[in-house]
Amino acid sequence: MFKVYSLVLLAVAAQRVTADVGVWGQCGGIGYSGETTCVSGATCVYQNDWYSQCLPGAATTAAPTTVAPTTTGGATPTQNPPATGSGLHAKFVAKGKQFWGSCADSALLNKPSNVAILRSDFGQVTPENSMKWDSLQPNRGTFNFGNADTLVNWAVSNGKLIRGHTLVWHSQLPGWVQGINDRTTLTSVINTHIATWDVVNECLNEDGTMRRSVFFNVLGESFVTLAFQAARAADSTAKLYINDYNLDYNNAKTQGIVALTRRVNTNGRLIDGIGTQMHLEAGGVTGVLAALTALAGADVDVAITELDIKGAASNDYVTVVRACLQTPRCLAITTWGVSDVDSWRASNTPLLFDSNYRPKAAYNAVISALS
Repeated sequence: MFKVYSLVLLAVAAQRVTADVGVWGQCGGIGYSGETTCVSGATCVYQNDWYSQCLPGAATTAAPTTVAPTTTGGATPTQNPPATGSGLHAKFVAKGKQFWGSCADSALLNKPSNVAILRSDFGQVTPENSMKWDSLQPNRGTFNFGNADTLVNWAVSNGKLIRGHTLVWHSQLPGWVQGINDRTTLTSVINTHIATWDVVNECLNEDGTMRRSVFFNVLGESFVTLAFQAARAADSTAKLYINDYNLDYNNAKTQGIVALTRRVNTNGRLIDGIGTQMHLEAGGVTGVLAALTALAGADVDVAITELDIKGAASNDYVTVVRACLQTPRCLAITTWGVSDVDSWRASNTPLLFDSNYRPKAAYNAVISALS
């Protein structure tokens, strides 16, 4: 299972030079009040109304170009043009949300049918595996960004947002991390890894207590705060999420992540949002609205980060979409793949496109609901 928002999940961390925004950092968007000038060699590029990003390219020394919409009175605001098109992302953004995305990785980009759908229907990509710890740092101090760079470069060239996934997770850890039993050493390792990019995934048991892992066993619950502090130090403007599964009802685990988020944010906001994966069974959508409402009660944003639904019934998908639309702090949806043929749950046919890359009835129902 991928995870992301883990979420961890965050936007790919950017290096900052003086006050300028580094490559991959945020440089504009509705509600953004930070620096708008990119470092030399990067350009501030509009991604959607809420997010402009410094991307490699011709240097810019000025704020990003904006378009002033016509108003009938009062101050004239400036904002970027809205997303256009008829796909999932464009229609979701038109409803006031940030993006509709998909997971992807370099292997999926070798399939033209996948690429065509990613371009037309999705505004964001989450790396399914290429940014997990065992892929990025298989040996201590040796980083391998090859597959991650492939995805990032494709996203940049196609105007897609990037969600970094995932840093601190008990699974897919290289053996050298699993073997650490010293608090000082593990603290140093977390700081180094997060400075390279980003933050916490699947850290809770079903009853809302902390999951046993090398991080918890050595550092206790403080590893969560430590991870977010390191990510915040690496990029003060990135949106940092904590991510988990089975947050589909207002249950003990949902209440546990709300309480954990509040504790971590007690002395200042470190966690910007909670990611709920939503790998759902058929008909398992009845508690989604209550769950999203409860998660937003932590006074953070919420994102559905790995959505797939067994059988992909139209009513199930529409129920989830409407729940997000009805929850002001639910900002985004990412489906966990494009086509059933590449899904980690392929036998459950859980996605919006079938194994021949044709849109299913659920896709058409979602488009209709967003129209």
